[in-house]
Amino acid sequence: MIEITRMRKNILTLSVAGLVGFGSLGAAVPTLLPSASAAQTSAASSSAMARETLMSFYKPALNGEFPGNADGFVVGETKRTEIIDKFGSPNVPRSSVSGFDNYTADMGNPGYAMSYDASGVLKEIRYFGTNVERQTNIGGITLSMVKKNWYTPISTTTIKSGGAAQTKLTYKRGKYKVEFVFNNSVELSHINLLKS
Repeated sequence: MIEITRMRKNILTLSVAGLVGFGSLGAAVPTLLPSASAAQTSAASSSAMARETLMSFYKPALNGEFPGNADGFVVGETKRTEIIDKFGSPNVPRSSVSGFDNYTADMGNPGYAMSYDASGVLKEIRYFGTNVERQTNIGGITLSMVKKNWYTPISTTTIKSGGAAQTKLTYKRGKYKVEFVFNNSVELSHINLLKS
């Protein structure tokens, strides 16, 4: 019995010594942590991608279109049936003729809402961006970024709904207008495209 107790003490002593030795070895191996400059590079990269997303709306808006999945849908021309043929049935269909068909963002695809006139012709597209990596999409677009790259809007209005207030910047693009709707100066809610 004394021999077993002595063996247990020796094993425990060796185990503790091993842990201390292993810990010392771990302390001697340098650990690479991301530097502040790596974080700044990542933020700059996200900002550049958000700016690229912002600018991707500029030229297509002249033709009444949005880039990406909605490419080819023209405000004032495309019919609801054509959109349903391409996108399928909306995730949340409109509840009235003047309401919006909602297509939710999924698997890297952006979310949209589409409104139609009484004839079923596209009247307005709302672009909600993606949920995944949102900062590289519209989540990284700020109010100052829009003004810096698209210059002075034709109007800036405040939209109030309940206790919340949003800021809407409106830009004229040919026969169309693009509206950037912000929850605050650094949080873009969505982008609208409609006829002027």
